[in-house]
Amino acid sequence: MKFKLLLLPVFTLFFLLSGCSVMQQIKEAQNFAKCEFKLAAVNDIKVAGINFQKVDSKSDLALTALPKVMKAFGSNSIPLTLTLNLDVKNPNTTAAAMNTLEWILFIDDIQMVAGAVNDRVDVAANGQSTLPIKIEVDLKQALSGKSFDSMLNFAFNLAGEGNKPTRFMLKAKPSINVGSYNLKYPGYIDVQTEFTAAEGKGIRDAVIK
Repeated sequence: MKFKLLLLPVFTLFFLLSGCSVMQQIKEAQNFAKCEFKLAAVNDIKVAGINFQKVDSKSDLALTALPKVMKAFGSNSIPLTLTLNLDVKNPNTTAAAMNTLEWILFIDDIQMVAGAVNDRVDVAANGQSTLPIKIEVDLKQALSGKSFDSMLNFAFNLAGEGNKPTRFMLKAKPSINVGSYNLKYPGYIDVQTEFTAAEGKGIRDAVIK
């Protein structure tokens, strides 16, 4: 599903006063506003350094790394790291681009962490690019008050090994450099999906609002 945003009126001023380079940047920004977004995959899900995508059950965890997880639970933080891959598809006949992507990650309706990707993303005409977003969050802080078993279940569900799908939502706000200005789109793009073991540890049903 495509989202459409009205570009800022200042683009018109740039268009009138600037040369071909700025005009091209404006066009790339306009094209990016017409791109399609999809959460394609979640990789390298690690809790306290343990890759939960390689652990099939709690019994397997007990044989390998449970002491390490329990030690992390008893400390001040439980680090959760993962890579969220965002596919950007450009349906336009000319290139699209952005310079920065601010994001907020929600998992099962819990706001986990916010950040920004400051790498330029170029998407060729009628092409597609994948933007890997490195996520780091303190699971103990994000799930404050939850028991050790609750956190373990959360980690297994996240890795597609639990008994229910995990709901992801990425709120994203792209921006583009036009001349010497960094122009942000108003509001956020909401990309929602479910991650479930039934789909072979993949992500399905990506919805953009």
